[in-house]
Amino acid sequence: MTLEEIQKLILGDETRTLELKKSTAELNDAMHSFCAMLNSDGGYVIIGVTPTSMKIVGQQVNDGTRQEIARAIRKIEPCIDVPVEYVEINGERGNQLIVLHADKAKYGDSPYVYDGKPFYKLESTTMQMPQPMYEERLRQRNPEKYRWDAQIATSYTLEDIDEPLIRRVVGNGINNGRIHTSAKEDNLEQLLDRLDLLKDGKLTNAAIALFAKKIKDYPQIELAMACFRGKTKNIFVDSKFEAGNFFNMLDAGITFLMNNLKISGEVVGLLREEKLELPIEAMREALINALCHRQIEHTLGNVTLAIFDDRVEISNPGCLPPEIPVEKIKEPHKSYPRNKSIAQVLYQTAYLERWGTGVQRIVQICKDYGIAEPEWSVTNFDVTITFWRNANCPKDFPKDFPKDFPKELSERQELILRMIAEDNTITSQKIAQKISPDETVTSRTIKKDLAVLQQMGIIKREGGRKQGHWVIL
Repeated sequence: MTLEEIQKLILGDETRTLELKKSTAELNDAMHSFCAMLNSDGGYVIIGVTPTSMKIVGQQVNDGTRQEIARAIRKIEPCIDVPVEYVEINGERGNQLIVLHADKAKYGDSPYVYDGKPFYKLESTTMQMPQPMYEERLRQRNPEKYRWDAQIATSYTLEDIDEPLIRRVVGNGINNGRIHTSAKEDNLEQLLDRLDLLKDGKLTNAAIALFAKKIKDYPQIELAMACFRGKTKNIFVDSKFEAGNFFNMLDAGITFLMNNLKISGEVVGLLREEKLELPIEAMREALINALCHRQIEHTLGNVTLAIFDDRVEISNPGCLPPEIPVEKIKEPHKSYPRNKSIAQVLYQTAYLERWGTGVQRIVQICKDYGIAEPEWSVTNFDVTITFWRNANCPKDFPKDFPKDFPKELSERQELILRMIAEDNTITSQKIAQKISPDETVTSRTIKKDLAVLQQMGIIKREGGRKQGHWVIL
């Protein structure tokens, strides 16, 4: 770089890509800025220019100066080869400008640190990078190495795994043809290994997030739920927290939605059919996506479910993959699962459909339900999906419809599911006759159980009342 080129470069003020220092007395600050430029858009750090007056003053450079600069450059990690330019000031022997060029094309996007600390540029200001931003940059540089869900959960053992839960979930995968039937004979360790939830014989974080009896050491594995009066967060109506494995949080979220959204009823033939104002299947899919793809390594954030008078918001900490900008999220796209091990298990066990189709499924379900398409937004470190509520839905629940939904099914409801698995066209009347030949359990009671199972997202009805059939989700 020539003196003339430097004079042109400093015609304006300092910018995101230009940092000026008077002398190497400010070398430490200069290196903070150089590191920040490596982590931002690149640029130049020039030593020997007064920032306030933009006057070129230069400085005497000797071997000691060069060694001092070399020692400073060695504090940058990952290590890079930075050529330092020394530009003579005309007519002043030994008086030089020192130029460092943060060349993005040469050094790439790896997050750099100086003396163990990362920096970035916010306009013309050099700032220390927040930990979540640095962790995200590390993950983007080497996603497999830094994936939280693939790391070993050092403080957990097999005794911490909920074996009945994992067997029930694996059973769902077997029933849907995604897991071989031989899994029924596996012991607990073999099941975990089959699902790729062991690393060097030890539990991974994915195993804990999915199947731990109790979550410890991970405060971010929590679902925060709230129902507000109005369109803001000023007045609480109901709030709950669920700190537990994926399936506990999913069940808690569905129950919270069922207890706080409105249900309308209409008479079809001789039967009354209840309908939630928003499609539970779409919200369940959205909640599964949020719990699966959240930035789980970020300990300061968790998944949230918020119900307002006009909308339902489901948010998760993190960001969309750079390949999927928010304005194109409804278009067909490939899947870029953030927590690959968790996503793979959910696919194998039929909790996720084909990767990359979740958004389209949610949109289509809402269209079929006759409501507005949901909207996605990204703010700071959160991704949010918004479902707009139907203002025409009646305010009151039907008197005979249950408002509280259990986390676990009753024996009768489990028996109903087994009957549906054997005959998906079975009627409520036939179920009642099989369960209770003495008619102590009526067809009306069975209809209520079927309604609960539908609203919990466990089964759905396809086709008409007479020619339709049940589908176990």
